Amino acid sequence: MADSSTQSIQVQAPPAEVAAVICDFDRYPEWADAVKLAEVVEEYEDGYAARVRFVLDAGPLADDYQLDYAYAEDLSRVEWHLVAPSKMQKVLNGSYDLAADAGGNTTVTYTLEVELTVGMLGMFKRKAEKMIMDTALKELKRRVESLAKA
Repeated sequence: MADSSTQSIQVQAPPAEVAAVICDFDRYPEWADAVKLAEVVEEYEDGYAARVRFVLDAGPLADDYQLDYAYAEDLSRVEWHLVAPSKMQKVLNGSYDLAADAGGNTTVTYTLEVELTVGMLGMFKRKAEKMIMDTALKELKRRVESLAKA
């Protein structure tokens, strides 16, 4: 059974800048340490990625999988799901929800639902999920804020 986890982080940039980084899949290997390849396989008519292939190498967690993406019209939400089970994952669903605050910054809420193909004790699984989410949010924040300063 897949478990769902949610975490948030404050990014010092407007939602449009955060969404631009999230949607620029080809550049993920530049800022997301575990991502070795992110390749847009299919696009929607508007140019946004419909399906993306990822190759991850995070030590013991190495995988090659594809995700289908859907977007809110205003890009306040980007969500994805695993196209087919991979070597490591049976289920992978997630989303980024972007909310502007009065100061022009963005609260990014990351929700992730994962079911691995290998069994893992509950406490280890929760610790792994927390580490994945912490890393993803911190790397996203660092990338967006570094581009905003450039």
